[in-house]
Amino acid sequence: MKNLLIAPSILSADFAKLGEEVQAIDKGGCDWIHFDVMDGSFVPPITIGDNVCKAIRSHTDKPLDVHLMVNHPDTQVEAFVNAGADIITVHQEACIHLERTLQYIRSFGKKAGVSLNPATPVSTVQNVLHCVDMILLMSVNPGYGGQSYIHAVTEKIVEARRMLDEAGSSAHLQVDGGVNNATIAEVVGAGADCVVAGSAVYNTPDYAQAIRELRKLAG
Repeated sequence: MKNLLIAPSILSADFAKLGEEVQAIDKGGCDWIHFDVMDGSFVPPITIGDNVCKAIRSHTDKPLDVHLMVNHPDTQVEAFVNAGADIITVHQEACIHLERTLQYIRSFGKKAGVSLNPATPVSTVQNVLHCVDMILLMSVNPGYGGQSYIHAVTEKIVEARRMLDEAGSSAHLQVDGGVNNATIAEVVGAGADCVVAGSAVYNTPDYAQAIRELRKLAG
């Protein structure tokens, strides 16, 4: 198992001082900066775009982990590459030609991730493991921060870990949604090596302490 990576989601940050908020989690010991992009179509809300990604790039050297919760993600890839994204994750449910989209991301020298909503079977990405650097399992229905972890996803984490191991894949297994002090041991114990934590970090007075506590409780 890889060392645990913690990627706080800036969706839960104070957008009035976003640069400072990014610097704070960087100094607090996070591994990646998770960046949620929503288009008002694939999911109900509209959040932030490549211009915000470009703006925060100068505030951290940590990898920018961009999660595209959008329809037609191919049209967004190059803009986020130019904005400084290091990892770009698209949804299996939003891609007509998933393998092509993943290869397109990789053609820019970036890491390509594929995300699955809670109801989408892990088996739907079996045939693209050759071009996947990360599988992201949503443990809430995407669109809103602060939701409760769906415990039925735990078995999907186990299944995805088994699939990656049997394929000899070095891809990361990331889990996003409701990961906090009460659930991180379950998530990591099932096989995740990367977790997204929004409110579990940003809704605390001490980001560094929150990140340390998550690592401790992960076991």
